[in-house]
Amino acid sequence: MDTPRQVKIHASVDRPRLILGADREMVILIGLISAILVFALVTWWSIVLGVGLWLAGVAVLVRMGKEDPQMRKVYLRHVKYQSYYPAKGELRAAGARLPRAWR
Repeated sequence: MDTPRQVKIHASVDRPRLILGADREMVILIGLISAILVFALVTWWSIVLGVGLWLAGVAVLVRMGKEDPQMRKVYLRHVKYQSYYPAKGELRAAGARLPRAWR
């Protein structure tokens, strides 16, 4: 009765959504771009280029997914906050300028 309550956390709740070992949205995007290239320019070289783009893109995305499955989200958050928290080279470096409405 005095033991702490234990809650099971299933792996499917915490696991990132991946396709082919890479970020789901990025794989779908690279597949869509490759398909548009192949079906818009129906020539032999566009088919070769589209398949090559698909294979190279998925290979890069799989490598990125192995490193960090949440890398796309972290990068987008970094870019979003870059104007608020710019990189500073020294201790007394000037901070970011705020708009007058925020002061």
